[in-house]
Amino acid sequence: MKTGIVIFPGTWSDKDCMYVFRDVLKQSTEYIWHQDTDLSEYDCIVIPGGFSYGDYLRAGAIARFAPVMKSINEFAANGGLVIGICNGFQVLCEAGLLPGALMRNDHLQFRCQWVNLKIESVATPFTETINSLKPLRVPISHGEGQYYANEDTLKQLEQDDRIVFKYCEPNGDITKASNPNGSVNNIAGIVNSNRNVLGMMPHPEKACEDILGSSDGLNIFQSILSSTSK
Repeated sequence: MKTGIVIFPGTWSDKDCMYVFRDVLKQSTEYIWHQDTDLSEYDCIVIPGGFSYGDYLRAGAIARFAPVMKSINEFAANGGLVIGICNGFQVLCEAGLLPGALMRNDHLQFRCQWVNLKIESVATPFTETINSLKPLRVPISHGEGQYYANEDTLKQLEQDDRIVFKYCEPNGDITKASNPNGSVNNIAGIVNSNRNVLGMMPHPEKACEDILGSSDGLNIFQSILSSTSK
């Protein structure tokens, strides 16, 4: 598998993603500058966390116009795997690759903490090899992570089994207390209608080795590797 990690001015989680794909998974991995447009050699594109273009206007609003985003749209339309993490999720929503929007956390505080994720769907390349009965323990680090979508969109997401992760208690219960940002229906990650584009607010790349406090995030990347190896 060959992975490309997109870098916008203000991206800061690119090196964490590089470490996971190149050093932990031992896969061919390169950085992609926001002005690059040729994605033909890649199997998976990662849009990491950070503050693209300083999050001016709103998170992801300027990044959607970067030259690389047109190529990512085409890459996804042709079936390529795309995962947007934190700011990457915000960019994907702004670019129209995923429905809904990410708003300020309901408590108006920036939160950096561990959360638990219930796997709502294993029918995606990002989760198909994961044991869905055990929540994943991964960290968040965001101030604008409150996912919002209107009722019709939420109904469609549920109907199509496109909600991939929800914030939950360690035992898997979905509660208000386990929701760190006020996201509607505790939603932490969704996929597009073709199921090859994933957006999620938590940071799985920061939970890929036990020494970091959890290696649960590695499950997501191993699932990606498995799906591209078929």
